Amino acid sequence: MKLIYVASPYAGDVERNVEYAKQACRTVMESGHAFLAPHLMYPAVLNDAVPEERQAGMEMGLTLLHRCDELWAFGPCVSSGMQAEIAEAERLRIPVRRMDVTQELAPERTLDVALCG
Repeated sequence: MKLIYVASPYAGDVERNVEYAKQACRTVMESGHAFLAPHLMYPAVLNDAVPEERQAGMEMGLTLLHRCDELWAFGPCVSSGMQAEIAEAERLRIPVRRMDVTQELAPERTLDVALCG
C-alpha cells in the first residue's frame, strides 16, 4: 500500500473545496492506498486566514510530503498552495499524478490545467 499525498484547492469556496478533498481522499482509499491530506488536517487547528498560521500549515504539510510515495493533484485548477506542493514533490523526485475524483487512476503526465484564480 502506497502513501499518497492529496493536493487539491482549499481557499476560496472552502466548504465546497473541503468536500471535494474528502472525495479525493476516498478515491485514493478506493484505489487501495493510504492518503495524507494536510489541507484537511491543519485548518482544524490553525487559522488559514492568519498568514503566519497558513504558512506554518504549508510548511508542516511539506515536511510530511517526503514520506509519501506519490502526490496526486486533484481539481479543476492548481492553486498557489498546490503549486508549492507539486514543486517540492518534483524536487524530491516523488511522482505527481493529475487526478479527478470522477476518473480512474491516470498515468503520470504533465499538469495541464489552469491555475486557480
